[in-house]
Amino acid sequence: MSLTLKNENGYTYAEEGHGAVVILLHGLMGGPENFAPVIPGLRHVCHVVIPCLPLFELPLRKANVKELVHFLRGFIAYKGYGSVILVGNSLGGHVALLYALKHPEGVRAMVLTGSSGLTENTMGTTIPRRKDYDYVREKAALTFYDPAVATKELVDSVFAVLNDNIQALRLLRMAKSAVRENLGHDLYRLSMPVGLIWGRDDIVTPPEVAEEFHQKLPLSRLSYLDHCGHAPMMEKPEEFSVLFRRYLRWFDQVREDAYEAVAVNAPGLSRLQADEKTTLPAWA
Repeated sequence: MSLTLKNENGYTYAEEGHGAVVILLHGLMGGPENFAPVIPGLRHVCHVVIPCLPLFELPLRKANVKELVHFLRGFIAYKGYGSVILVGNSLGGHVALLYALKHPEGVRAMVLTGSSGLTENTMGTTIPRRKDYDYVREKAALTFYDPAVATKELVDSVFAVLNDNIQALRLLRMAKSAVRENLGHDLYRLSMPVGLIWGRDDIVTPPEVAEEFHQKLPLSRLSYLDHCGHAPMMEKPEEFSVLFRRYLRWFDQVREDAYEAVAVNAPGLSRLQADEKTTLPAWA
């Protein structure tokens, strides 16, 4: 489906549905359209909001992940949202994690998919052969298990960015800032439930990255999608939507359990966290 973008107060975003506010955050080479395939499966169960992150609008000196967190804070304040659910793919997951660490009171839960924040196979400090269209197409296709998902439109967009000197420089600075912001020693501070949806064939953030997130996050569940790469919401939208809806129900259950524990003055959260350290099959 195509998205209808709104422009308000310097923010560009799409929104669909009603209910709990779910903010979808795209990655470094993407945009709100990356989440378009899952909107039909989500808009009937929540209020989906997809802001366009200003990856290529920030001044060069501000091309870093922390500025994206600052942008997200401003957007959420402008919209007047209370506690939200953050969903992030790749760099978007990194932004969600940093936001949750800085503003935990404003994040009810998270879903991460192919998230950066630990380790990833990046482009390095240079962009080799950026004027070679075939090379760029091959690299773009590696994002997915099925190379056909890397459409000509997508490749053309990536090629255009890489061959704009200023935009390419912003891209490199943003990528390097993500590498510097390794969150391995901070994840224990995140007490909210986190669902992990991972492509089993992701070569950018391989399954061992998902396992490390699962191990270090206090309250997490992990689901894999077979024959799927770095962007599950694009490559397996129906399966992604099913898993996301099931995570929504889990988030509700966690909140209910927490309320009950407070009501009876029972310190049971540590046991709950231990019990939730399970790896779900793809359709669990």
